[in-house]
Amino acid sequence: MSVAAVAVFCGSRFGARPDFEEAAREMGTSLGRAGMRLVYGGGDVGLMGAVADATLAAGGRVSGVIPTFLRAREVMHEGVTDLTVTDSMHSRKQLMFARADAFVVLPGGLGTFDETIEIVTWRQLKLHDKPIFVVNVAGWADPMVAMLRAAVREGFADASALELFEVVPDVATTMARLKQAVRGPATENVDRL
Repeated sequence: MSVAAVAVFCGSRFGARPDFEEAAREMGTSLGRAGMRLVYGGGDVGLMGAVADATLAAGGRVSGVIPTFLRAREVMHEGVTDLTVTDSMHSRKQLMFARADAFVVLPGGLGTFDETIEIVTWRQLKLHDKPIFVVNVAGWADPMVAMLRAAVREGFADASALELFEVVPDVATTMARLKQAVRGPATENVDRL
């Protein structure tokens, strides 16, 4: 089965480099043109808002998922195709996981790191086999990847942990990999998460 919906984890801020916003807009435009649904955190600010707006502008569909306490704080995006308000951050992540066939990580901060590590951990625990792509825009992901390599080097993770995700250099490569990817079997049980 091909990838029909992609969860994108990214910052609720724009970050320090114009490259980050450009990549978010390119990702959204590319998803919209490819007919892949964007699943994201439901915000209307920062890279989150940029990727959603670009997907919509390209004629794509966008599913936002936001916890109730962040509705005002992250300025909930009112223009998405469908928006779900959850009762917690954990239920937000569970729903995004359930709706996505693959995961793309764009630049972001603590929330993006949290989502990335959790979805990689779930894959390590064999709760899913969905592809995970880390888009290393301007080298932003180098420190995160170095931390994961250090965990392996120091004996806290098996070397196979580094095969649970793929680091890609740009959006074009990400889209090529998404089009080649086959989503895992529909055996994932959200209740186990």
